[in-house]
Amino acid sequence: MFYSSIPVRHKRNWRLYCLCFPILLLSVSLNGCEGGTMKNHAAIPADGPLSPVQFWEATDLHYHDKSLHDDGTAFQSFVSSGDGKQLPYIDEILDAFVYEAGIKKPDFIILSGDLTNNGERASHKSLARKLARIEEQGTSVYVIPGNHDLFNPWARAFKGDRQVVTESITDKDFTDIYRRFGYDEALSRDRQTLSYAVRAAPGLWLLMIDSIQYDNNRRLGHPQTDGRVLPSTLAWIDSCVQTATEENARVLTVMHHNILDHSDINIPGFKVNNSGQVLKNLQKNGLNLVLSGHIHMQDIRRKLTDGDSEIADKKAVYDIATSALAVNPHQYGAMTFDPMTGRTTYQSTPVDVEGWASSAGLTDPRLLSFKKYAEQSFMGSSYKKAYKSLRDSKFSDRDKREMADAMARLNVRYFAGTAGSGSGDLLMLHGFKLWSTVNKGFLPRYIRSMAQPKALSNTSLEIILNREQP
Repeated sequence: MFYSSIPVRHKRNWRLYCLCFPILLLSVSLNGCEGGTMKNHAAIPADGPLSPVQFWEATDLHYHDKSLHDDGTAFQSFVSSGDGKQLPYIDEILDAFVYEAGIKKPDFIILSGDLTNNGERASHKSLARKLARIEEQGTSVYVIPGNHDLFNPWARAFKGDRQVVTESITDKDFTDIYRRFGYDEALSRDRQTLSYAVRAAPGLWLLMIDSIQYDNNRRLGHPQTDGRVLPSTLAWIDSCVQTATEENARVLTVMHHNILDHSDINIPGFKVNNSGQVLKNLQKNGLNLVLSGHIHMQDIRRKLTDGDSEIADKKAVYDIATSALAVNPHQYGAMTFDPMTGRTTYQSTPVDVEGWASSAGLTDPRLLSFKKYAEQSFMGSSYKKAYKSLRDSKFSDRDKREMADAMARLNVRYFAGTAGSGSGDLLMLHGFKLWSTVNKGFLPRYIRSMAQPKALSNTSLEIILNREQP
């Protein structure tokens, strides 16, 4: 049964693994990550061929199962009042994602939280079936929860003009539903959280860090947005890195919350509360790349150390916040890793919904021209919010419309990660210049922050993973 659970591409290593298993088992029992529970085996052997791998990272799927809504007025109102998530077509977006994985065949896929819209049990179970299809195609999947996924009092179905409370899930439910997507293959599980370590490929470990706070959700009546990494989890990370280093493996860190600020505006709840402590731990352990999400926009930041610029660059920690799969432009991070050199690349890549729809013989014009439809939909939502914010302002209606249009166009590029490197044309618009005359309120500050130039690309990166080994 264990052999049948191994992805097809790894079964060629099975005979070698069987020969090495007694030695590997002894090594694991001696070098288990302290502060966690250690598995006796892993689906991928440590001593397989050190070949370059391709993998994806996606986040904030916010999947909402179609059985939970009838596309009625309550659902439409929920969508229109939201933050731009394309929930009416989220099922199709995920199906296109599964289809694309079958064509491009990445070695594995990382999903870094907010798997569901508001933690509905039906959504979790339906999503798990989609992820099973990905694994049946030969690609492993590894998941961690986001702040929307567990003990969520906001879990809802939509029937006609009513919102109906529906069943959510617990932390135990999460590991039961997603056990085959990381938890069963875990080399080590943190005892206090849903964090785990897994060997994603020979020479590469993933530290899947649970940064969520969910114990008080039901008492509060809403999911807690802010995150943290427990001191005991940091100690567990220390031990896991030590074990990975003894295996000559490099380590990639994944969590839902950010460790760095991804905006000039200080908005609480996105960066982990103890980010300074976490950063020190990462730098101490030579962990220089974190994959995160949570903020829904595409952004790459780095934290340099003090002192000599060359040393600071070598010890820099990068935080890639991949934009939400549920939000325009519906993209994921396509990545590569070379275990011989540690060279790791990242490139944001939109899901080809149109290609999937065409191949499936669908006739919905929105799906067949999804890129245009999704962008216009997101821009329209942004326009309405900006125009509404100007309702009581002194500007003429024409000025308000031009200002709302400028904001909407800039917001599209901001979420795609291209605003900081290519918005000169928008900054020349009359509507944008009018925003510079407004000093009060959140939106003018937000607009100015979106337009800030940025030397570091938000959509691509190439680094040496764990360049400074501990």
